[in-house]
Amino acid sequence: MAIPTYYVNSVLHIHPQRLAHHGKTLIILDLDNTILPRDKDFIHEELLAWVRSIQEGGIQVCLVSNSWFNRVNTVAEQIGIPFVDKAIKPLPPAFLLALIKCRTWPWHAVVVGDQFFTDVLGGTLLGMMTIMVLPLAEHDLKHTLMLRHVEKLVMGDREPVTSI
Repeated sequence: MAIPTYYVNSVLHIHPQRLAHHGKTLIILDLDNTILPRDKDFIHEELLAWVRSIQEGGIQVCLVSNSWFNRVNTVAEQIGIPFVDKAIKPLPPAFLLALIKCRTWPWHAVVVGDQFFTDVLGGTLLGMMTIMVLPLAEHDLKHTLMLRHVEKLVMGDREPVTSI
C-alpha cells in the first residue's frame, strides 16, 4: 500500500537542501489546505519566502489543484509559479502536465499535499516521492472530510515530523 514518503506539519518545514539531496528538481504543490485554507486567498510573506528558498535551492514549484475556480490561477500568479487546475487528482494527466511544463521526469519530482487519496496516491501512481502535510483547516468539503477518516486508518498512528 502507498504511504507518503514523508509526513510533516507544514510545507514551511520542507527544506530545499533535503530535496536536492534526493535529486529533486520539482515540487508539485497542492493548493487547498496545503498552502492556503480553502476559503482564503491572502498569500503570507512566510509562504512567499518559503517558495523563494525552494527556487533558490534550484527546485521549481508548480501548483496542481483539483479546483475548477479561477483562484488557482490567481494564487499561482501571486506566487509567480506555473499551475495546472481542474486536475482530477489522483489521475495522472495533471501530474504529467506539470512535469511537461517544468521539463522534468517523475523521479526528479516530489508531490506535496494534504490529502492521501489525491496527492499521495496520485504521486505514487507515477513513482514520485510524496510528502503529506497536515491540513491547514479542519473544515472542508463533505467528501474530503469523509476521506480524512479513511486516511487516518491508512496512516495509522504515524505522526508528522518537524522538518525534512
